[in-house]
Amino acid sequence: MAEKIEVFGAKLTLYRDAPAWDGLASYAVGQFSCPSAEAGAALLNHVATMARSEGAQALVGPMDGDTWHSYRLVIESDGRAPFLMEPVGKPHDSAAFTGAGFTPISAYFSASVPAADVGTGPQPTTDGLHIAAWDGSEPEALFTQVHALSCAAFSKNPFYKPIVLADFLPMYMPFVPMMKPELVLFCRDDAGALVGFLFGIPNYAEGPKPASAILKTYASLKKGAGHALSTRFYTAARELGFTTVIHALMHEDNLSALRSSMNGAQVFRRYALMGRRLD
Repeated sequence: MAEKIEVFGAKLTLYRDAPAWDGLASYAVGQFSCPSAEAGAALLNHVATMARSEGAQALVGPMDGDTWHSYRLVIESDGRAPFLMEPVGKPHDSAAFTGAGFTPISAYFSASVPAADVGTGPQPTTDGLHIAAWDGSEPEALFTQVHALSCAAFSKNPFYKPIVLADFLPMYMPFVPMMKPELVLFCRDDAGALVGFLFGIPNYAEGPKPASAILKTYASLKKGAGHALSTRFYTAARELGFTTVIHALMHEDNLSALRSSMNGAQVFRRYALMGRRLD
């Protein structure tokens, strides 16, 4: 159940069926905007009082209901323009959440690296793994497969909440006209079962001829698949003429974050999911 709330010119949507935080019954606050940090904090405090009276034990945010949709707060930036599909920070958001007693509960970053500097060393072992790019046809069938593997691969992640296919497809189908099939990769095992995927897309936020390719999401069910997929992605990005690769929205504790650091990527933005206990 989602409810839009406005106080002192600040607005948010309250989601009562949010993922639990550390086992606590949690509400999420999303679609947040405020004219000042003070107005934003006042709204968040108002919602905290209301949520506590309804039996909620915690608030998390910003989060539009779950981690499949927009979430995270920009907490640090070098000032460069947002990339395609990136959550955009607004001037007073961080101060509003902090002022209302929220603290970071999960940390993320985005980083960039010259395409010429990644994927050119010793190639990963791919015994039993078969990687192929999307053929550009039947995008709904493509994302149906991505949905199934994503639900399996991400099911143990913090703040995971299942999503049905009917809600998943509208998140990606609008981006189909922008996609380069060479940057959308599948990994299958010897039996033909899908064990990994990688979704990359040109950074059209730069304009019609972007210099950057975004490694947006990858997931795997078999050891080695993620490394093999990312290496293939870097090669494809170079061959398409992209000069920069963006590692998008990585959780600081993930293996992908370690690989990003090892590849020499430079962090240009940091984000946090914020939380407040209501005891």
